[in-house]
Amino acid sequence: MTAASPVPVHPRLGARAAYRLQQVLRPNPAYRWLAARIEGQGPARALFTSAERQTKQTAFGCRMCGQCALPVTGYVCPMGCPKELRNGPCGGVGADGSCEVYPDRRCVWVDAYDRAAAAQRTGDLRLLHRPADHRRWGQSSWLNYWQGRDEDLWTSEPGTRT
Repeated sequence: MTAASPVPVHPRLGARAAYRLQQVLRPNPAYRWLAARIEGQGPARALFTSAERQTKQTAFGCRMCGQCALPVTGYVCPMGCPKELRNGPCGGVGADGSCEVYPDRRCVWVDAYDRAAAAQRTGDLRLLHRPADHRRWGQSSWLNYWQGRDEDLWTSEPGTRT
């Protein structure tokens, strides 16, 4: 891996607090209306996306893929994996839970499991994530989420092969 590889980040916001925040930010008519207004104005969209980037980078190590998997990965950004694995850990996770590429860091998937288990949400980790659409890189995932563009990011049933 090169020096440009993502570095695993341990989230600063606790899993339970993040799942509660998810309930507050769940799509609804008010958020759809707000998202449409923000998207319709270039400066507002840029400001909103910048604020989202700062907030999510600080809280979760978000890399702004535009297709947020945080709600089903224990609020650990899988794009923080140096190999950008969205469906689970590689075969190189150390016995102590360390990352193969950055042995001084924990594997993002070990953190994801621990956080999901603490919130009794380990079933989420069995959902199959669709490949990332790199055309969305840098976009606001909140706006995409509120507008319904993220509804098919992962399967609805664990182990589904669709």
